[in-house]
Amino acid sequence: MMKTVALCMIVKNEQEYLRRCLDSVKDKVHQIIIVDTGSTDDTVSIAKEYTSDIVQIEWTNDFSAARNESIKHAKTDYILVLDADEYLGENFNLSEEIESGADYYFTKIYNVMSSDRGITHLAIRIFANNKGLHYRNRLHEHLNTMEHEDKLKAGYAKLTIFHTGYTDEMMESREKANRNLPLMLKEVEENPTVYNLFNMGRTYMWVGEHEKAIKYLQKAYPLSKELTIAPELISTLCRSLGELKRYQEALIILKEATAIYPGEVDLIHLQALFYMEINYYKDAIEKMNKCLEVGDRGITVTEGNGSYIAHFRLAEWYESRNDLVKSYEHILKAFKLKNDFVPVMGKYFKIIEKAGVPSEEVFSSTKQLYPISNGGQLEKLLEVMYQLRHPLLEKYLTEYNVTVQNNVMATARQYARDYDGAQALWLEMADVDEQNGEDILLLSIILKDETLFRKFKPLLNLSQKEIKKLYKIIMNEPSQDVKLTPHLENILERALIQLIRLQEFETFEMILDYLWQGGVNVKVKVCEHLVTYGFNEIAIDLLVKLFEIYPRNVRIIELLGDICLSSKYYQDAQLFYTKLLELCDDYDAYERAYELYERVDDQISKSSILEQIKLKFPLCAWVK
Repeated sequence: MMKTVALCMIVKNEQEYLRRCLDSVKDKVHQIIIVDTGSTDDTVSIAKEYTSDIVQIEWTNDFSAARNESIKHAKTDYILVLDADEYLGENFNLSEEIESGADYYFTKIYNVMSSDRGITHLAIRIFANNKGLHYRNRLHEHLNTMEHEDKLKAGYAKLTIFHTGYTDEMMESREKANRNLPLMLKEVEENPTVYNLFNMGRTYMWVGEHEKAIKYLQKAYPLSKELTIAPELISTLCRSLGELKRYQEALIILKEATAIYPGEVDLIHLQALFYMEINYYKDAIEKMNKCLEVGDRGITVTEGNGSYIAHFRLAEWYESRNDLVKSYEHILKAFKLKNDFVPVMGKYFKIIEKAGVPSEEVFSSTKQLYPISNGGQLEKLLEVMYQLRHPLLEKYLTEYNVTVQNNVMATARQYARDYDGAQALWLEMADVDEQNGEDILLLSIILKDETLFRKFKPLLNLSQKEIKKLYKIIMNEPSQDVKLTPHLENILERALIQLIRLQEFETFEMILDYLWQGGVNVKVKVCEHLVTYGFNEIAIDLLVKLFEIYPRNVRIIELLGDICLSSKYYQDAQLFYTKLLELCDDYDAYERAYELYERVDDQISKSSILEQIKLKFPLCAWVK
């Protein structure tokens, strides 16, 4: 005999979402019960279109009381619980879900987040009626399954519930975290269970009070190890520790947690991120590759942590070490898995540009990776290219005959090296957005165009002295006569990056002369940019000059060692890494030395470094 199911809901002012929820379930359940807790909009009238089982009660700041009121009216074998901002996925049979006859079913909830991602977790949303199951807790209410654990049978439903209530916009509009805080404080004071301690900590994390969050989560942690909430609790605790930069504490917890829960990708992902925060590069890479082995699996899963986001992170990390071959391998995989995810798309274009792939080849491969079939896809691609100031922006605008604002077209022409076309457009405009100020300055420098600069100088937020200095730079007056402010240094450093990208090397050398009059930090950044775009020999020459002046500057020595290693100047690399180890006792100095000795197959030195790492850095996992 087919088992029956009732949908039980509590609602208040949900006119925007209620109809979508009820449409998704109306033909799949045998009864719909809606408890309204004081709506002042059209919620009740919408509910009446679907059911006559509508109960109106006064709200008493108690979610469990309202839930229990709703299930009290169910006349079916099973109960399905949804919120108004949730809806059921298509193509499933609710009756088949409960054929196994379990007393309650863990159900997958897919929380739609901002930025085209989501988080999946399990919760009990389907359970047998008339078996003594009811809700506890004013807030973050849960079924009392643990009270009857030895008598009840658990199951897992195949359907997915989609939840849109935790996008950034809805969180902001509802102010959920701040609303929840006083309710949770009252609940945890009266009943300090593991669930309440966890939810108290999570609520404090949401409102940014991480010290308080940690206090409650640490109390809950040892009580949670046999519960399904344990992985999420650990993740929440470690994220709060991470917000306070207490990475080592978090990694000690995550080491134990990933051993107990090896299939929880979110925990491994967090472990990888924290290793990178403390510059344990090899461990970070190893753990992120482990995420790819596990995949998007776990009781709570942030979409992509075991797939495209893991590849994205690996691409970022290899890029940071200027290993563009491996970086490209991973960003290509990420792009194939999630080609409409803006950060992945942007990183893909950045890496292939740094790798020196010709524009025509990039254009051709992108058409295959990102076939455009609608205006939304094209708009997303153009926005990414505009933000990147990508040289292919103009080609896409022409190819698809897109009409855009003059500032976008001027930008497109400028970075496609049509300087005269860009200049004409900029000068035609009466008003230009502040975001284009540095674009126009760059063109003024390239063309030595005083008129362009004077017209748009207000966009740069400069003092009168800085304006005079920039004018001298544009007119290429002797660099010794121009003393740069930190603000001007930052502006010219960004201009220098664009000059490298545009291959305007004569102008690059001119700007470099001015920047070389500044402090050591901006000089080091210039060298970093040169390395990023493959100009290793020029960077080495500049860095050697800096090393002669600043022989104890750790960043200069790191860069020289790294460039020599990647260029296979192994003796020079050993010289700089030995110097680095003399100056600092940081882990990443030892890892650099180990990589060198591994490359040259120096087993004695490699073993020595390994022993030192084991002794000095107990958090290091790869050496074990």
